[in-house]
Amino acid sequence: MTSDNDRRRGLLARLRERPAARSRGRRRLGAAVRLIAALMLAGGAYTVFAPGAQAQDNPQLTGAAAEGKALFDVSCVTCHGRNAQGVEGRGPSLIGVGAASVEFQVSSGRMPLARQEAQAHRKPPVFTDEQTRQLAQYIQELGGGPVVPDGDDLHEDGNVAAGGELFRINCSQCHAFGGGGGALSSGKFAPSLHPATDRQIYAAMLSGPQNMPVFGDNQLRPEQKADIISYIQETLKHDQDPGGLNLGRYGPSTEGLAIFLIGIVALVFASLWIAGKS
Repeated sequence: MTSDNDRRRGLLARLRERPAARSRGRRRLGAAVRLIAALMLAGGAYTVFAPGAQAQDNPQLTGAAAEGKALFDVSCVTCHGRNAQGVEGRGPSLIGVGAASVEFQVSSGRMPLARQEAQAHRKPPVFTDEQTRQLAQYIQELGGGPVVPDGDDLHEDGNVAAGGELFRINCSQCHAFGGGGGALSSGKFAPSLHPATDRQIYAAMLSGPQNMPVFGDNQLRPEQKADIISYIQETLKHDQDPGGLNLGRYGPSTEGLAIFLIGIVALVFASLWIAGKS
């Protein structure tokens, strides 16, 4: 009799547990439905606002920048990537380098690069001045960066004397006192400044190509840059050698070699002549 009562109580307990289990299942199902509804609502909101966000991520290019993009996609994309983000082992990212860097590299013929070397060499430019500025405008609108001022004559108001002092302090260590350039480490070199234009010199100071340091407006003010350009264009590029033969304007290296070869030989002959007379 006792076992029958126990079985009845167990059956009643199981019957009472089933509604509780069904209640928990309904709650879980309700939570899942609410989660799906929230996800659908979020997806709908994203669909509504996504076009505006995409328009901000891909700003409309100006006419010059659009022309520059067309040139970039043909001549530069192989090394610098489709969105100028760079390609490992081929070319660096151009995001943020600014129009100044592009103008220097392209107008001096260093880019497009002929082959991978320790340093890009100057050569006849591939693009015209207009195409160069279109490329520069595209990179500028893509990621911003330093920009060369308008105009081709950037040293009109420069002070030659002040520029000479600034050049000797900041530039002569690599480019030599005569602007003829000089050798650096690891197969690199500071190029000659004689073929450089005002815009190329200004762009180089802003962008710091190769081993050259960057001279932003915090390091050299725009008027000081104009002074340096004035000194290079008005003094270094003219055949003004008041000391006589310039020996290539390479600085103390050639001067020391000339002193050794000429001076020592002269002293030897002078000593022999004196000895012969005595």
